[in-house]
Amino acid sequence: MTSIVRTPVDAAADLRDFPWEVREVPVPFEGDTVRVRHVDEGPRNAPVVVFLHGNPSWMYIWRESIRATSAAGYRAIAIDLVGMGLSDRPASMDDYTVERHIGWTREALDAIGVRRCVLVLHDWGGIIGMRLAADDPDRFTGLCISNTGLPSRDPGLAFSEDADVPKGSFAGFQRFARTAPAWEPWTMLEGMMVTPVRDEVRRGYHAPYPDQSHTVGSRAFTQLLPTTETNPMLVPNWHAWMRLESYTHPVLTLYSDRDIVAPKGWKEIVARIPGAAGQPHRILAGGGHFLQEDIPADYNAALVAWLDSFHPPAHH
Repeated sequence: MTSIVRTPVDAAADLRDFPWEVREVPVPFEGDTVRVRHVDEGPRNAPVVVFLHGNPSWMYIWRESIRATSAAGYRAIAIDLVGMGLSDRPASMDDYTVERHIGWTREALDAIGVRRCVLVLHDWGGIIGMRLAADDPDRFTGLCISNTGLPSRDPGLAFSEDADVPKGSFAGFQRFARTAPAWEPWTMLEGMMVTPVRDEVRRGYHAPYPDQSHTVGSRAFTQLLPTTETNPMLVPNWHAWMRLESYTHPVLTLYSDRDIVAPKGWKEIVARIPGAAGQPHRILAGGGHFLQEDIPADYNAALVAWLDSFHPPAHH
């Protein structure tokens, strides 16, 4: 049985800008359970909006979006992916795969009791969420996608001779993340944001990591990046694209003009997913990879306006 690092629920208790009750649901893993922590704000019977973060963030990144959508009458649920934020962490980097993240997230939604919802996706949350939508399109009645992509590989293509050799812009980062004696996810904010990082924001990103054992999930995500042709998510993602080509629920892309991770990720989404046709896609000015931190007002105004256009709460 694998060991699990249990994250203290009060790790974020003293964050001024994250005031919500932290809830948890158990998700099975290797004969044990991991606790998936989340917040669940707004009217119980309202349309549900589920926020999925990426790396190196946690549900804290959605705090202004939780405020904006719950104030607009939606039920806002933000989940900490397994290994991240306040959720528990399987202790070995080898415990983490894209397929497991998809399964853990699906099981968490089942345990929370979410049957139909809109997904709001960022970074790794985009890969996980698009895969969930491809698997069960009618469960997810809309997708809002930011600064991410769904990398894939046609299974009919032959491999090159060095198919297993990491290549591309993330290869060096991946090697550093694997070998660095200490991994400090919160120190990556400066490279991913355009605006100056305020001390309380840095404290928010640091809060779930009281010691190095808690950083395993973040470090593991770096190893899942598709730097080789043989990366195990690429062919399943290709099959997911085949299904997303008949996904007709609304799909919105809100990207930022200074993202360094996936600045063009919106192009394939808009070109291939039918639900993206005619939507008010935006490339928002003044945002880096963490556009929720750099330009929260613009981002959330666009998000709420889009939600209201097809999924308004009853009182609107």
